[in-house]
Amino acid sequence: MEEDLIKRLEAAVTRLEGISSNGGGVTLSRGGDFSAGAGTDVAASDPSIVAYEDLISQCVGRALSAAEKIGGPVLDVTKIVAEAFATQKELLVRLKQTQKPDMAGLAGFLKPLNEVTMKADAMTQGKRSDFFNHLKAASDSLSALAWIAFTGKDCGMSMPIAHVEESWQMAEFYNNKVLVEYRNKDANHVEWAKALKELYLPGLRDYVKSHYALGPVWNASGKPASAPAKAPPGAPAPPPAPSASLFSSESSKPSSSSNQKQGMSAVFQQLSSGSVTSGLRKVTDDMKTKNRADRSGAVSAIEKETRTSKPAFAKTGPPKLELQMGRKWAVENQNGKKDLVISECDSKQSVYVFGCKDSVLQIQGKVNNITIDKCTKMGVVFTDVVAAFEIVNCTNVEVQCQGSAPTVSVDNTTGCQLYLSKDSLETAITTAKSSEINVMVPGASPDGDWVEHALPQQYNHVFTEGKFETTPVSHSGA
Repeated sequence: MEEDLIKRLEAAVTRLEGISSNGGGVTLSRGGDFSAGAGTDVAASDPSIVAYEDLISQCVGRALSAAEKIGGPVLDVTKIVAEAFATQKELLVRLKQTQKPDMAGLAGFLKPLNEVTMKADAMTQGKRSDFFNHLKAASDSLSALAWIAFTGKDCGMSMPIAHVEESWQMAEFYNNKVLVEYRNKDANHVEWAKALKELYLPGLRDYVKSHYALGPVWNASGKPASAPAKAPPGAPAPPPAPSASLFSSESSKPSSSSNQKQGMSAVFQQLSSGSVTSGLRKVTDDMKTKNRADRSGAVSAIEKETRTSKPAFAKTGPPKLELQMGRKWAVENQNGKKDLVISECDSKQSVYVFGCKDSVLQIQGKVNNITIDKCTKMGVVFTDVVAAFEIVNCTNVEVQCQGSAPTVSVDNTTGCQLYLSKDSLETAITTAKSSEINVMVPGASPDGDWVEHALPQQYNHVFTEGKFETTPVSHSGA
């Protein structure tokens, strides 16, 4: 440890001497400390920064190479991912020269990274493009970079390594869609999806594990994070504060009770004098409803048909995401919510999802059972379930099991994509009155593609030896 420290100090001194001999801008203060420019140079040569540069050049570079072959929005969002990693590298360099800030200072410190992340999120908004899954996977993956905001066990975040893994789980939902869609169509898209995953797992995760497993290390003797940057010489001064006339004391004083009384008495005086009502129009007898021919009480046949033909719409209740009676998680009437998360759950609780549309729910932890009822275009990512996972009366749902599930039941459902992990390959799948059910299982090798299996929905029943024998219908083509 001491030898490594001595080597780092000698290297820093050598660089400072080289810069000074070349006429560089490094100056020594009275205390012997070198200026901010030299401090930045030393921080940039830290082993953790060098390792981060290797991560960018290798993993981010691979994703960019694959994106260049695709072009369009995929290349644009991948460039934003590269920009986000480059921004975090700059923050890591600054972090080594900065004191640990408070929450307000931390928000200002992380603002450049947040702005880049918002650019990626903006690409997923509006009209859905043909590359929506690419954009969503890249955008959601950037939340993994928030590990740098970890300030302690009480900050409300998971540990940095766990945060990177959990953030990727949400992005993987869309990344797997890219793999499935382009598996037999375009190898460039498959390469891009694999490169994006390796950027975070194992790339960023292993980096954080090696250098910042317990969170970022701030410089206790550095400069405050919230300190504003000094304006360069000759820069214009900030605009002066507004003059006192804008907030004069006369305009801010409440009106007195005498003024209020005077104002109301003036209103009543105008009403009594008729000056207010003089311009109103008088209603004559032929204008009254009871005397109008077009307002008779008889209902025409056309009106009857119009009233009876109006469809009756079912009322939708308010959206819910709450724990009821400490036993049941209710997720109801969510529409277009892609970031629903249940994190604090246990094996005695159940999850009931009802009436949701175009949303994604992530369940982190083991629960007793999960039920999806009357949902459309709903995605659910869960870890473990003790009893069963049930899908009832749904249309176009996608379910991903990351742990184990003894039973998966699909009833009266059209369109179901089920992703099973290696730990859940022994799951018993029961179907009834359902169609278009596909099950995705991992490939034989860790880097292999997902293998798709379509569950039969047609059966052949043959009466043989006093009983019916039922077998799935198989189709073969020349």
